[in-house]
Amino acid sequence: MVEVSGSRVLMVEGDAALAVAKALASDTRQAMLGLLTHQVLNVSELAGAMNLPHSTVSFNINQLQAVGLVSVEVEPGTRGQQKLCSKRYDEVRLRLPGAAIESRPNVISISMPIGSYRHVEAKPTCGLVSESKIIGMLDDSRSFFEPEHVYAQLLWFGGSGYVDYAFPNNLPYGAVPSHLELSMEICSEAPQFNEDFPSDITLWINDKEIGTWTSPGDYGGKPSLLMPSWWQVDRTTHGLLKQWSVGEKGSMIDGVALGTVKIGDLDLPQTNHIKVRLGIKDDARNRGGLNLFGRKFGNYPQDIVMRIAFDFPRGHGPDAVGADASASPRPREMR
Repeated sequence: MVEVSGSRVLMVEGDAALAVAKALASDTRQAMLGLLTHQVLNVSELAGAMNLPHSTVSFNINQLQAVGLVSVEVEPGTRGQQKLCSKRYDEVRLRLPGAAIESRPNVISISMPIGSYRHVEAKPTCGLVSESKIIGMLDDSRSFFEPEHVYAQLLWFGGSGYVDYAFPNNLPYGAVPSHLELSMEICSEAPQFNEDFPSDITLWINDKEIGTWTSPGDYGGKPSLLMPSWWQVDRTTHGLLKQWSVGEKGSMIDGVALGTVKIGDLDLPQTNHIKVRLGIKDDARNRGGLNLFGRKFGNYPQDIVMRIAFDFPRGHGPDAVGADASASPRPREMR
């Protein structure tokens, strides 16, 4: 939850958004918030104004207080103590799960939450957690299909397996991609954790194998910068930030040559979405699984981030009308 500075607006996302939405899904609680808009009332006054039992009002006030929509202060009253209730916010803004897209001249950036996968094949040890709880059951692959999986901030599976994402293709019509980068925080998956536990993690884009990186191990034993307070340090707590890239000369990882797949091989202008798969092959030498971190877990506040640089052929860009036809296109680089 984030309070917008200088105003009575509450920004909520993830699990908090779901909890606030549930608290507001009640005519009784909405009526209470209406009564508290311009006045502070105790529970007895609310019960009288709404013609409801004291116990019903107390229950609903507790629901609103639990998600931070009302404040409750206990003060002395004429017959013991009284609970004074006040409304904290006038507006709530919910941030929905899904990919966030940013664009600057000739570069598109797409941030994909790790829980917004299209499909997953996972074997124990496996699981996923949000910023506040375990989703489903640990070591049960069925948990990956719980509706709450979209709120995942850490997911993992051991041995071989994969997770698939469908990134929106926001290349402008007529644009020619020149470079694609994909970055994420990732590591191996060992029981509990083991920093000497290699895993051969492979990336595919649009069914083209980009290359394999061997993760040295699974990192834990100490708190990470973004680790939720309820998570235990005797488990995985963080990974390594890795960046795969595909350009006009081939593919790389962290700037080191990796393979021969080129940006043109991905057929980006011909697809309505971009398929991304992260996984461990069944025949990999090191089948050590993977951990994938969201922006609220690990050491790096980011989801899976894709950046695509592009150019327009001469005379076909948005500024083509009236442009100097003799001008040469300038290649773009991401920085």
